[in-house]
Amino acid sequence: MGHSHALSGAALWLLAAPGLAALPSLGGPAAELTPVVATMLSPAELVAGAVVCAGAAMLPDLDHPHSTIAQTFGPVTWVLSKVVNWLSGGHRHMTHSLFFIVAAGVGTHLLADRYPIGRDIMVVLLIGLALRAVGIGVPNRTVTSALVNIGLTAGTFLFFHSRDVGYLWLGLAVAIGCLAHVAGDCMTERGCPVLWPLKHKWLLPWKMGLKTGRAFEVKFLGPALSVVVLGLFAIRLMPVM
Repeated sequence: MGHSHALSGAALWLLAAPGLAALPSLGGPAAELTPVVATMLSPAELVAGAVVCAGAAMLPDLDHPHSTIAQTFGPVTWVLSKVVNWLSGGHRHMTHSLFFIVAAGVGTHLLADRYPIGRDIMVVLLIGLALRAVGIGVPNRTVTSALVNIGLTAGTFLFFHSRDVGYLWLGLAVAIGCLAHVAGDCMTERGCPVLWPLKHKWLLPWKMGLKTGRAFEVKFLGPALSVVVLGLFAIRLMPVM
């Protein structure tokens, strides 16, 4: 389910953030002075990264016309999902593999590095996906939900802009989000073709076979992930408050 993927993406970002901040390419002024010392991500960047990563955790399901991502921006994302479904060979094929994880991360990094407008469009899309995944919208009102999402997405993006959020980490966040999605789907009964184009489906742990949308995910996994994300936010942000 969408909210499980989004929350797992945010959680994985918050777990990885300290290590990512140590990378010279993300370190800002300190990294320019010495290649092994880097400044930490700002609180705004930490939050922005969690939101973006949560949205990126929805990207692999763009191959399913009935998925949360396909309904986020109404007909636009629905048509896009139909195209991706056709290109990838159906649900849980190319977009649920290491190939897609790397391609999405590298492609996003190149886009952000070379085309600021394209970077901003990507960030807006991922914010919208994150908001939709956690339940922002009006039940059974696709168009209304899309309009609500667009308004909140624009407000969130402008808030990040007002806090001078940098996006050197954008490609990494997208890759981490996609990785969280694929790892999560590998725990379900259908698994994922991690080494696509090889067709073998991987299941982690072996033959665990969880069923999506059932009581375990709705009553336990979703709430547990919410607690984990809130706890990680508290741990990461408390030292700077």
